[in-house]
Amino acid sequence: MPQFLRFLAATKAPFWINAYPYFAYKDDPNSISLDYVLFNPNSGVVDPYTKLHYDNMLYAQVDAVTFAMARMGYGGIEVRVSETGWPSRGDPDEIGSTVENAAIYNGNLLRRQLKNEGTPLRPNRRLEVYVFALFNEDMKPGPTSERNYGLLQPDGTMVYNCGLSELASTSSTSPLTSNVTQVKT
Repeated sequence: MPQFLRFLAATKAPFWINAYPYFAYKDDPNSISLDYVLFNPNSGVVDPYTKLHYDNMLYAQVDAVTFAMARMGYGGIEVRVSETGWPSRGDPDEIGSTVENAAIYNGNLLRRQLKNEGTPLRPNRRLEVYVFALFNEDMKPGPTSERNYGLLQPDGTMVYNCGLSELASTSSTSPLTSNVTQVKT
């Protein structure tokens, strides 16, 4: 790992992580607040080491990686999220995997992205995040949840609305489209 971090530091490249608050909630729903993992209003958690206040688990996960790298001497490397999401369906033991929770998680994440928010550790640096996934993967093996992270069904129909459809009708100067090439629909 140190050799890889040296490479990232030398090339000024970010460290990308897959961060899924869903898995922490599914594994321990009695100890982890659903509101905390869904970005809903909640009392949050104060990190006992840093004393930083976190109102959602995704930002806590990102900052945990940042702190771990800093302890290794690589605190200047930016951490970004290569994938995060919430399943819209799951097996009976996959607590919380519902259409409603998926829409709330991704919708609240989208609203935070539109505000250009950073994490408590780096509040003035927008956290770059990619949502997993665009399409459900109906042929993927494993638990039901693994096939149901998509915003769309394989045929292109919407699984749920997390707010992206409303953005399609916004002006070209919206925060979402101001720095990207627009796609004609």
